[in-house]
Amino acid sequence: MRRVAQVIRVLPEKVDEYRALHRDVPQPVLDRLRACHIANYSIHLLGDRLFAHFEYAGDDLAADLALMAADEPTQAWWRLTDPCQEPVAEAGTGERWASMEQVFLME
Repeated sequence: MRRVAQVIRVLPEKVDEYRALHRDVPQPVLDRLRACHIANYSIHLLGDRLFAHFEYAGDDLAADLALMAADEPTQAWWRLTDPCQEPVAEAGTGERWASMEQVFLME
């Protein structure tokens, strides 16, 4: 199992909309996350930063993320959520959610 942590900026004027969207995530989006071996997914807010954490139990995260990106319900969901966000300065080219380095883990 691999732990993944990511960060993105939420636009201040879109915080309430972003919260409202996540009160009712469409079931097909949740199903796709599970089908892509993603579990225990959470998103947290601090100021204008969103922090996401999930556990990945598959063998090829890049392939599973590509499957997710090709999924129509997920694309529709992203059309709602993407306008609420902007990448942080640390994001790589073409990266929306910037991956974070794990520096400590206590199990």
